[in-house]
Amino acid sequence: MSELTYTKNGDYLIPDLTLIEQPETSLGKYGRMRKSYLKEHRPILWNHLILSEKLYPHLREIDETANRRLEQMIPELMKSAGVTESLKSEDPMKWTGLMNSLKAQAEEIILKELVFN
Repeated sequence: MSELTYTKNGDYLIPDLTLIEQPETSLGKYGRMRKSYLKEHRPILWNHLILSEKLYPHLREIDETANRRLEQMIPELMKSAGVTESLKSEDPMKWTGLMNSLKAQAEEIILKELVFN
């Protein structure tokens, strides 16, 4: 860590703080949701992550983990609910409804465990 310098502004010494530039990569759905949650409900953690330059790595990690977890959970939920490819060809509307329900269940778990925690 480099030596901290100050700039005099009137009677006050203001620290010269600079942040290392973070690579700007777009965040996915879960990363953006985590960002909004931290900003609104966890301001101390939000500020700590910004000042320690760990915010965007944290958001990218949450987004990647949530997407991986969703990909793992959907097949497991499909198996437990009896959703098969034959159902898809026999009754596409029922299959679509079940898949939407399973995705909503998986997302609810992911949001509770990763995003809003």
